[in-house]
Amino acid sequence: METPDDRKEALPSAFQEHLGTVSEFYARHNEDLSPVQRAVEKISYFLGSPGYIVGNLVFVVLWIAWNLAAPELGFTQWDEPPFFWLQGLIALNAFVISTTVLIRQNRMSILANHHAHLDLQVNLLAEEKNSKIIQMLEELRRDMPNVRDKVDREAEELSKPSDTGAILAIIEESSDQLNCERK
Repeated sequence: METPDDRKEALPSAFQEHLGTVSEFYARHNEDLSPVQRAVEKISYFLGSPGYIVGNLVFVVLWIAWNLAAPELGFTQWDEPPFFWLQGLIALNAFVISTTVLIRQNRMSILANHHAHLDLQVNLLAEEKNSKIIQMLEELRRDMPNVRDKVDREAEELSKPSDTGAILAIIEESSDQLNCERK
């Protein structure tokens, strides 16, 4: 059976370097967490677990069952129907869950913004590299005596690097128009 180390060794070294860089990025991002943020993360994971949901449901059912059966069994009823205290506990629970989820989503949003920025940088660099490769291939084709020299309009167009500023301006303009149409 193949181990994770065997699979990792089968990868090209450049890929292993990238894996290391990505791992370092996440490690750095996790190191920057404050103790409070770490606690919120742990709470958020716990609150989002199936066990927590099941535990809540069992708690609510037992609370209702106890408070309905207590007078008949000779015990004190804590919370008479419509279960005012249970409603308060559920509201508090909802507040805690929604707050921890929002805090975690804010952090995930920041991380997603970092990813989007990195993706943009890599894509722009790849586009520049592709343009350069096309330029070099066209030069090579023109310089080779045994290759027929012909004009390739598409290759000429693709060999020109994109104007990133113009592209971003068009995207912003399109998104502004979409937002105006929605209002």
